[in-house]
Amino acid sequence: MKFTDGYWQVRPGVTALYAQEAHDVEATDAVLRVTAPTAVIRGRGDTLNRPVLTVTLSSPVEGVVRVRIAHHEGRAWHGGFAVADEGPVGSASLTEGGGMLSTGPLTARIADGAPWDLSFEVDGERITGSGPRAAGYLRLDPDAAVDHGVIGNDRADNGIPRESTFIHEQLDLGVGELVYGLGERFGPLVKNGQSIEIWNADGGTSSEQAYKSVPFYLSSRGYGVLVNDPGHVSFEVGSEAVERVQFSVPGEVLEYFVIAGPTPKDVLSRYTALTGRPPVVPAWSYGLWLSTSFTTDYDEATVTSFIDEMARRELPVSVFHFDCFWMREFNWCDFEWDPRVFPDPDGMLARLHAKDLRVCVWINPYIAQRSPLFARAAEQGFLVKRADGSVWQWDLWQAGMGLVDFTNPDAAAWYQSQLRALLDQGVDCFKTDFGERIPTDVVWADGSDPARMHNLYAQLYNRAVHDVLVDARGEGDAVLFARSATAGGQTMPVHWGGDSTSTFPSMAETLRGGLSLALSGFAHWSHDIGGFEGTPDAGVYKRWTAFGLLSSHSRFHGSQSYRVPWQFDEEAVEVTRVFTHLKMRLMPYLYQQGIEASRTGIPLMRPMVLEFPDDPATGHLDRQYMLGPDLLVAPVFSATGDVSFYLPAGEWTHLLSGEVVTGGAWRTERHGFDSLPLYARPGAVLPWGARDDRPDYDYLDGLRMRVFRGGTGTATVTVTTPDGRVETFDIDRAEVTG
Repeated sequence: MKFTDGYWQVRPGVTALYAQEAHDVEATDAVLRVTAPTAVIRGRGDTLNRPVLTVTLSSPVEGVVRVRIAHHEGRAWHGGFAVADEGPVGSASLTEGGGMLSTGPLTARIADGAPWDLSFEVDGERITGSGPRAAGYLRLDPDAAVDHGVIGNDRADNGIPRESTFIHEQLDLGVGELVYGLGERFGPLVKNGQSIEIWNADGGTSSEQAYKSVPFYLSSRGYGVLVNDPGHVSFEVGSEAVERVQFSVPGEVLEYFVIAGPTPKDVLSRYTALTGRPPVVPAWSYGLWLSTSFTTDYDEATVTSFIDEMARRELPVSVFHFDCFWMREFNWCDFEWDPRVFPDPDGMLARLHAKDLRVCVWINPYIAQRSPLFARAAEQGFLVKRADGSVWQWDLWQAGMGLVDFTNPDAAAWYQSQLRALLDQGVDCFKTDFGERIPTDVVWADGSDPARMHNLYAQLYNRAVHDVLVDARGEGDAVLFARSATAGGQTMPVHWGGDSTSTFPSMAETLRGGLSLALSGFAHWSHDIGGFEGTPDAGVYKRWTAFGLLSSHSRFHGSQSYRVPWQFDEEAVEVTRVFTHLKMRLMPYLYQQGIEASRTGIPLMRPMVLEFPDDPATGHLDRQYMLGPDLLVAPVFSATGDVSFYLPAGEWTHLLSGEVVTGGAWRTERHGFDSLPLYARPGAVLPWGARDDRPDYDYLDGLRMRVFRGGTGTATVTVTTPDGRVETFDIDRAEVTG
């Protein structure tokens, strides 16, 4: 949200009051408290009729500084995210020139007097800071000439509420500094120059909206910033004040965390320690998920024909997913199999399990009016209400649908009871769709601020479902396929990229979204192979198949057409076979990376800048990625098979052909459908599995180590089997096997 009219003026209808000086600084119990008047105080008379901002600095965990800017502290604040808090930790002290707070490698230093200057330093070097006209309190007249950032299905009365007061902060951007993150954004990976609203919306992958909005950004200068507000946060990333990142929230209080590096991995590790680390997901979930697709006609015979044909063609499937129409139309969700199509669900699930498959079913948090559950839920107060006490309903998606109120523990328990019945029947996991179309003109059972709950709802919804799976299946066997999220959502994997179209540009924007999400703390991610809307041509399908099976999780899914490979051409069958078998061989490597993610928060799919932060050529790369630390993947986004990509310095080995090339430069290659740029990092040692027919096998049985050129010394490689056995190998990199 932009408040200014160029450098000198504010927009009509805006009154801006900025912190002008640190009038006094107090240091007590590892906390700094600063009184910041909105004018320079030159005499006693200047202290009268003068608003002040109270700025409080503390540290919840080592290496993280919390900054709280408040105008009226007595006004209600709707609270932040659930974060780790061991504090206050670190040490606060007064200095000759003001005050300082030190925590781990990070120091916040406030300069006494005017002008306002709050500096964040590592090893004595300022990495960013809040200077003049940065920390501000802004009032808007009713006709203020600002864009309130109203997005998110606004035609359905579901936009961001208009507010009259805001707190904003601006942190410095250095020369050449790049900003990443802010959730699953489908535009450029580098966020400089963008205006971004943290407000979840069902907008597809080709818009400025996002299913997963995360008010966290990561800087190339070795720090991160989390705005601790689950509600509407508006970011101007060098787009209003081009030398700064501005973030603003409605109300009287703004709280944010500055998170130390020095490397991007260090920042993500500290950030996920603060907001939560992902659990280990089951090995079987890394295999291929096959779907009915959305609006296609299907029954058990259709499903069985797909599964049997995939097996006949040696295309291993791990999970079969039933999309929406496993339930009767107009009834979503009643959690009942449509008896007209699936008259024997218990028997069908048993038959699918006999084929060694897991079963996933689609759900959402809405209860349609036609569903028998609607009246029961409404009567017991389990649905979100309007201010007049009536049930909130609309007709978008499902006619007359209500929304389950997960702030009501009884409602959450009731919803979970429906899921437990499905688990008892034989369902193994759930696709938690939607969770973004959350209204603000409602009253929540626990009194939550509706604006706060709009983004946070996804967390409550996914948590309710994930907890049921953990209870029923165990910690290591619980997995979702979720669409919506915000900060902390990484603790309930897996998430997929939402509704893309079946084109090469949409394939590329899908990857950008996944890489942006990775730099927002999410370790696991998937997408609809082939795109969701429309039907891809055979070329798009085959190229997307290679990309999808070199993602952490892989699913064939679409809207109006089946996505089994023989529907496209016979070559698509062969491409699917090549890359499913490849992923199965890579499972000792991928599964171990998932375990490491649970310990460190570092994602499986990594933007190049995460692995090579000191190589300036990697800063803007968003058409390639690292899969774990040792494999470079550059998907092909062209009908011709031409692809340009960058290889960092060193000797890189193509995993499929064995060709060794020298990096430190851009390359252009042409690949057939059964190949793509897939390079092992110089000196990489890949644990290579013996089976290509399933993801959950004994990785130690028949394991071999593939050692690639370009390394020296000994590499230590750990392999963990799905049943928990661990072996560590010391491998001499001089014994190159390739």
